[in-house]
Amino acid sequence: MAAVRRFYVEKIERETRLMGDEFSHAKNVLRLKEGDEVVLLDGSGAEYDAVINAVGRGEMLCGVTGRRVSDKESKTRVRLLLGALKGDKTELAVQKATELGVAEIGVFSSRFCSAYMNENKLERLRKVAREAAKQCLRASVPSVEYFADLPSALASCAEYENKLFACEFAQKSDADLRSLRGSCALVVGSEGGFSEEEFSSAKAAGFAGISLGRRILRAETAAIVFCGIVMFCLGELQ
Repeated sequence: MAAVRRFYVEKIERETRLMGDEFSHAKNVLRLKEGDEVVLLDGSGAEYDAVINAVGRGEMLCGVTGRRVSDKESKTRVRLLLGALKGDKTELAVQKATELGVAEIGVFSSRFCSAYMNENKLERLRKVAREAAKQCLRASVPSVEYFADLPSALASCAEYENKLFACEFAQKSDADLRSLRGSCALVVGSEGGFSEEEFSSAKAAGFAGISLGRRILRAETAAIVFCGIVMFCLGELQ
């Protein structure tokens, strides 16, 4: 039996309209029709069972039949800050961070970052997060935002209980990840890494330097591994 298809909408009503890209995917790719069952999501952490009642030229009308709270969301809030990467590597990191349960993602520029961001790329990252969330059965999509510089990105983490800064020249970790409790903000650099001054400013802002081992990891690998380690230590992968 095929899995029931999942779609994000802005607002859930008794009769909810499926429009835009989600409508196009449902109608033209999946060939859904009247009477088919779907699951609607509004990012609140709830899932809504629905049946397609009508298919028009630009929308589907879906009758909501039930609601339940998703059990796929992380109990602990984790935020990933990632230096912008070349090619489609940022997309890979966003996809995997979403699958691992990260709640918020920030992409930033820093001193040795050679990639750039624009509104089209940012919207593409948000789409990647939406598709990854549907694939892994999450009921909410991580927010994805851009920061023009590292200080702005670091300042966005003020409310987090644990602030962790992965750096290739950190000789040892300043925090014991095995005893992590509470919300976590994770920082990983771009391909060019961080400068000594950026590392020092992060520590002055309350971030603990974290070593990811003796080997130098690619930036996208470091982001995925860091998220996985933290989620495991928080008990989210058990």
